Amino acid sequence: MQTTAIVFEQPERIGLQALAIAEPGDGDVVVRAEWSGISAGTEKLLFEGRMPAFPGMGYPLVPGYETVGRVVSAGKNAPSDIEGRLVFVPGARGYSDAAALFGASAEQLVAPADRVIPIAEDLERTGTLLSLAATAYHALTLPGMTVPDLVVGHGIVGRLIARLIIAMGHSAPTVWEINPARTDGARGYAVTTSEACEGRRFSSVIDASGDPDILDKAIAVLERGGEVTLAGFYSETMSFRFTPAFMREARFRIAAEFRPDDVHAVLALLADGRLSLDGLITHSASPAQAEAAYRTAFGDPACLKMILDWRELQ
Repeated sequence: MQTTAIVFEQPERIGLQALAIAEPGDGDVVVRAEWSGISAGTEKLLFEGRMPAFPGMGYPLVPGYETVGRVVSAGKNAPSDIEGRLVFVPGARGYSDAAALFGASAEQLVAPADRVIPIAEDLERTGTLLSLAATAYHALTLPGMTVPDLVVGHGIVGRLIARLIIAMGHSAPTVWEINPARTDGARGYAVTTSEACEGRRFSSVIDASGDPDILDKAIAVLERGGEVTLAGFYSETMSFRFTPAFMREARFRIAAEFRPDDVHAVLALLADGRLSLDGLITHSASPAQAEAAYRTAFGDPACLKMILDWRELQ
């Protein structure tokens, strides 16, 4: 089998290549991609060569864990009703000439049937946002967590966190953003700056900015016994001044990757009409324009989310 895939040939070099993929097994499905998202977090680190050691790392590699496509064939052990379904694919495998980290940015994918998740037809391209929405949901539902009353960063993850807090029935958080290009688009919450909140204290701060220096800034506005949750991916060593943290008896949490249950929880909120993904995809491109699309996704602050439209190759 052959597929056309996005390949990070080496740091700072992207290509669209034909790759051989393994024959699907009895428990696999073959998916024809329709849309895939570009991650401005982990994929940027891979593109720049700054990703810390990670299982499956190595160049060349096929990135991607935000793909929506249609199942065109299924193995005998796959669910009988999955053929023809629109599915969310959080990763794929089986490329003979490239590593798969995470492997879903390709025209045709082979993935375990139990890993793909059927989604409603009307989600269409917004289904590519399920990875980020599930990541935000996971960060908000860590055991014993205090619901955040401050979200730092109004990029796409910060917006999803704020929307989810409200969708889950909690009071609207305050959101901080320093980039004027990202202050619009709030839905039911206020976007402001740290300077405008001088003197305020917060019980739970969640960072969606990816700022490696965030800890001291967050600790400075904590109530006594407050907590800071890191919901980004940080490639640099992080540190904080001990004395302010000591005075506030600060607590820290780190949110890891989402789980399938998080995706299903987000789908339930969408189906109930409590959560909307509208207005979050700002850019779209053909895979043939991959290099320009990735550079826009990584470098343009007005780009909340760039997706690739694989239908343009079909």
